[in-house]
This record gives sequence, C-alpha cells and structure tokens, in this order.
Amino acid sequence: MAAWDKHYMSLALRLARDAFEHREVPVGAVLVVEGKIAGWGSNRRMDGNSITGHAEILALNTASESLGNWRLLRSTLYVTLEPCIMCTGALLQARVDRVVFGCRDPKAGAMRSLYALGEDPRLNHQIKIDEGVMADESSKILREFFEKIRLEK
Repeated sequence: MAAWDKHYMSLALRLARDAFEHREVPVGAVLVVEGKIAGWGSNRRMDGNSITGHAEILALNTASESLGNWRLLRSTLYVTLEPCIMCTGALLQARVDRVVFGCRDPKAGAMRSLYALGEDPRLNHQIKIDEGVMADESSKILREFFEKIRLEK
C-alpha cells in the first residue's frame, strides 16, 4: 500500500462519516486523476431519493463535470466499500484505471465478493483492483451505522 492510498482513503472515510450524519449508508468515494482530486461523493440515496445516489456514481459525475470528459483515464477511485454491480459498470464505462476499496461487500460486491466484473477479460476494459486499504475503519463505520439503525427501530 502506497502512502497516498491511505491518504485518499482517509478522505473517503471522511465522506462516509458525512453520509452517516445524513442517515445514509456510510460510503465515501474520492476519484483521483494524475495525483489530483477530480471528484468525490458520499451516499445520497435517501436524501436525494435517487437509485443512483451511490458515492461512486457521485464521484464519477463530479469528476466528469470538473474535467469536461466522461472518460476518466489515468484515474483511481478510492471507496470505503466494494462497489456494487451498478457502480462497477459505471467505473468500467468511465475507463477508470484502478479501484482501491476498504472492505468487501458480501451481499452486493461486484469486484471480488460476488463477481469479478472489473477484471473480466471479456470486457473491453479492465480495472486494477486493490482491496483492504483501511478495511477495519471502513467496516467499523458500517457496523456502527447499522447498529444505530437497529436500535432506533
């Protein structure tokens, strides 16, 4: 793990905490292009009543807007939770080079847990995947969130 991986993942964790405070599943994402932050997002499905309000999608959208291009070449996405099928598809479409994620998602993960879509050689683009960066912190905030939700019910 490179020093910058931990740095950018810590920023993604800050965004996850922001989602937590907005009663959203605490996932945060930061998209870096050539060493500069180009996009970011935290889950906003409930707040925006949006099916696509995942942190990864929001990070892709803000990066595309700031760069003026939907092709996000030479980019790395840092995300606290393994991306789902929808997000992995969007990452492939955007031509993201690398994804670094914190913890696996055994119920919806599409990069390692349930599928390996990012590395599928049948597709026209593959993504380099590094997992486990700040995994303990990433899983801890998710546990805390769901414990809080269960206590409120």
